[in-house]
Amino acid sequence: MSTATTVVVAVQGDTIDARHHRAEIDDLRNASGVPCVVMAHGIGATQDSGLEGFAQVLAAGGLDVVTFDYRHFAASSGEPRQLVSPRLQVDDYLAVVRHARTLEGVDPDRIVVWGVSFSGGHVLRVSAQDSRIAGVVALTPAVDGAAVVASMLRTQPGSYFTRLIALAVRDAVAGWRGRVPVMAPIVAEVGEPAALNSAGAVEGMLATAGPTWRNEFAARLFLTVAAYRPITSARHIQCPVLVQIGDRDRSAPPAPAARAAIVSGATVHHYPCDHFDVYPGAAWHERVVRDQVRFLRRTLAV
Repeated sequence: MSTATTVVVAVQGDTIDARHHRAEIDDLRNASGVPCVVMAHGIGATQDSGLEGFAQVLAAGGLDVVTFDYRHFAASSGEPRQLVSPRLQVDDYLAVVRHARTLEGVDPDRIVVWGVSFSGGHVLRVSAQDSRIAGVVALTPAVDGAAVVASMLRTQPGSYFTRLIALAVRDAVAGWRGRVPVMAPIVAEVGEPAALNSAGAVEGMLATAGPTWRNEFAARLFLTVAAYRPITSARHIQCPVLVQIGDRDRSAPPAPAARAAIVSGATVHHYPCDHFDVYPGAAWHERVVRDQVRFLRRTLAV
């Protein structure tokens, strides 16, 4: 089993807390080093909330892995706390990728970006902006904020949006005034304002949540999330892509993920499961991560 060392990455005057897992076997090593997977979590989640389970399997398959927490979360710096900014999170990915290229024993031309849920969209943006990226893994990805909002409009009661927008506006005003953010839950029961409130979301998140995870984030994201559409970056990706879709996903609509896969020329795997069924300890985790190892070993072979 791999052991991780702490890595600190500087970005725009702040620091990102990261963990570096070393590859356990050497058959993917070339003269420049081994491939490295850069990995971050979905909306409001932290690297101690299930990412280690993925990292350990990938390390056993011959890959270095760097997991990290975005600025504003856990041990990473940044104020205000619990702020979800897609633009800043993409910048964080790019910064950690640049740092990974400098790590001893890592092949700088075989860096993979890995994302799940909200970060499954980020990795499309990152790989479109950095042409040196060697591969992409997007697991149950949320690739189109407009589609997410449309799905919520179809499935949530009318009062839901009144309460949600009220939270978002209060938080935006707090941000303009330099005050403490107004928080919304990351997961909540069906019908409650939250980022994720499908049936089973609370249980799914709590099953994998680590000690630094907090069930809250700055609500202002709700005002802009519909405009965040990383699916538009798919046509600019030049490297191999793996898209893993939960066909029963009630949190990240599967149809936009399938469209992004087609546009990017991705390898696609479908699983008859919901959003949280892919995490360590859940029913489809072993199958999902086994498919990732196979894809990456094939893509990054010496």
